[in-house]
Order: sequence, then structure tokens, then C-alpha cells
Amino acid sequence: MSDLMKNIDGRTKLAGTNKLEILLFTLGTDSRSGRRETYGINVFKVREVMRVPEITRPPELPTSVEGMVSLRGQLVPIVDLVKYAGVQTENKPEVMIVTEYNGHTQGFLVEAVDTILRLDWSSIRVPPDMFSSHAGGLVTAVTELPDNRLVMLMDVEKVLAETTGSDDDETIFSQVKPISQENRTIFFCDDSPIARKQIERTLQAMNVHYHFATNGKNAWEDLKKLAAQADAANVPLTNLIQMILTDVEMPEMDGYILTKNVKSDPRFAHIPVIMHSSLSGMSNQQLGRSVGVDEYVSKFEPQRLSETITRILEGGVAAAA
Repeated sequence: MSDLMKNIDGRTKLAGTNKLEILLFTLGTDSRSGRRETYGINVFKVREVMRVPEITRPPELPTSVEGMVSLRGQLVPIVDLVKYAGVQTENKPEVMIVTEYNGHTQGFLVEAVDTILRLDWSSIRVPPDMFSSHAGGLVTAVTELPDNRLVMLMDVEKVLAETTGSDDDETIFSQVKPISQENRTIFFCDDSPIARKQIERTLQAMNVHYHFATNGKNAWEDLKKLAAQADAANVPLTNLIQMILTDVEMPEMDGYILTKNVKSDPRFAHIPVIMHSSLSGMSNQQLGRSVGVDEYVSKFEPQRLSETITRILEGGVAAAA
């Protein structure tokens, strides 16, 4: 299984090409429907794939959290995706996918892994509403393979937010302070409902207005409309928005391509772009810089996000003054 994760260095060259590589896995045949469904996770989030080791289960854990394992001296929490997705199967998970997310490591138990596929984000779609609630809300995007299999991309952010309880943690917003300027507006895009909720709550606590989109393609269309409105009114685009905040992984168009589009259009010359992603490794930050990103902030750190936004917006106002 270790061969699956080779050539990570080569994968970093995918930035700016609107492509990604996903690891395919299954959770078992659901005894209620008789279906075995295929899921995918971005390879950039995967550290290794291994057989399920011995798991220690402390008391009072959420149902889908199996316990902890020690990996090279590090205690790693383990989430059973079969239980999380509500799959009723007689087979026990045999494989653990070790992932890194926002600098944190965790394991996901699955039935089996298949292979790694290179796909174009343009072939990946926002799921219909019926899929959005499918498998415990596990699905954030879907795509169809040449063999007619439907692959559902896993919303890692939702899984981890709910299994750790951070989605209900009010204290993470307690240090967010209002911005000193009035009538500041940010445009942000993210395909994860959990991430959008946290961004909205952060901006509301800052008294910052916002527009948003759920993927890069829609964001670019909306941004071009805003630029056209500014042109028609003969005012700078900075009168309408003062910053763009973008995720990296999004259906149809990723954050790298969106940033390249923004930075190549002179109408957006004075509007900074912050990349806001769970792909928080240094290589991903460098890739963001290579396409023109002004700042890179890890997800689910509202205070750090608010401090970055405040520093850039207030600095920009001071510079303009």
C-alpha cells in the first residue's frame, strides 16, 4: 500500500493546472441498499495508507471516533468513516488512511483503498441537494469515471469539525474583534458548508460585509460581474470589494486558477487575495505564492484569519490615505 503514496513531489506541479489527484476508497456494501459506493480524498491530505493497527479507546468519545493509535510516538485520533457515513455492513474496516489537515494528523478507517486517479477540477461538480445530505453529509463534490462509477469527494472539513466538536465551539470566535473601518466588503468562496459557516461567523464578528460563492468557477463569474458594475458606474472596483478570500480545493475551478485569473485582470490590481485552506503544508503555501496569493491562512483559525484580514485592510486604508 505504501506504493500508492509515492511521487508526492511530482504532484506539487499540479498547482495552476486545475488538476488534482484523489485516492479512491470504499466503505463497504450497505446491507440496506446493496450498494458499494466509491469515495475520494485529495492525495495532498494523505500521509500514508496502512492496515488498521491496534486502537486504544478512551471513554466518552463520539460514536464514530474509534480511539487513538500511536504512530512513531505521536498519538493520532481515529475516525471510523463507515460508522460516520451510516453504512450498515457486516465487514469491519481493514485499512487506515492517515491524513494531515491544518497541521493535525488523524486516521480514517475504511473498507479498502483502490487507486490514485488524476482528474481535472472542471470534471468535478457540486453535488445535487440529494447528495449533499447523503452519507451523513460526507460528500462535497462528485465526478463520474470512464467506467461509469460515480466518485464522491469526501468533505474532510465537515468530518473533523463534527467529530472534534469544533463546529459548536463558541470560544474560537471569542477573540475576534471588529474592524475599525466601516463598509468593508470581502468576497469569499469555499465549497464546504462547514468552512463557509465559520468564515461567515468570523466576518460577522468583525462587522465586515461579504459576498460568497461555492466554487471557483462561480466565484470568477460573480467577480467579473462586480468588475463590470464598477466600470459601468465609473468607480474603482475597490469601492465594491476590498479583498478576495479563496479555498484551494473546489469543484469546476480550484483556488489556484481563480487566483491566476484575478491577478491577470488589471481591474483587480489593488485587491489582495488570501488563500484559506486546510492544505496548510509549506509546499502548498509556496504554490499559492507562485500564482500570486498575498497571504495564506489555515482553515478553522478564526482569530488568525481575522487578524490577517484586519492587518491587510487597515494597512491598505492607511496606505491609500
